[in-house]
Amino acid sequence: PEKRQHEPNDVCHDSFPEALRFKHLLAASCAVKPNRPYWKGLEFQRGSPHLLHMEKNHVKTAMARYAIGDLVRHRIYPFRGVIFDVDPEFANSEEWYEAIPEEMRPRKDQPFYHLFAENADTEYVAYVSEQNLVPDDSGEPVRHPQVPDVFEWVSDSRRYSIRPGLEH
Repeated sequence: PEKRQHEPNDVCHDSFPEALRFKHLLAASCAVKPNRPYWKGLEFQRGSPHLLHMEKNHVKTAMARYAIGDLVRHRIYPFRGVIFDVDPEFANSEEWYEAIPEEMRPRKDQPFYHLFAENADTEYVAYVSEQNLVPDDSGEPVRHPQVPDVFEWVSDSRRYSIRPGLEH
């Protein structure tokens, strides 16, 4: 694949479908390389957590601690999951936010992660603030039924990678 050079704050949107250009995250670097997966307009590069979020003419920089495919667990509640999407800041409904007890409400100005999640009883999709996540060091795959549609388990590294064909 081709490697394209851009300035650090240049946003490469021409390689994404039109519908995703201003809706989702884009990487600050648009180097197109193998093993640099994209998911919903996000290119993650380990060790490079800078993400750009575009809304029409506004570009906002956010820092994300975790990447797509990372295993995480909630710091308070007993569930874990694999990250499949990242919002640079809160992007859910006000109704959802207000349903959280006030003393437990996370800040909105931080990354929020979409997880294929599981607890001891069931599997579900969770939306969790960065402040409430910690790495899951169990090294065990997640049993959520949608995980195999998006990810492959890499047993050597004990993490997930995006399935071939879903990468950019």
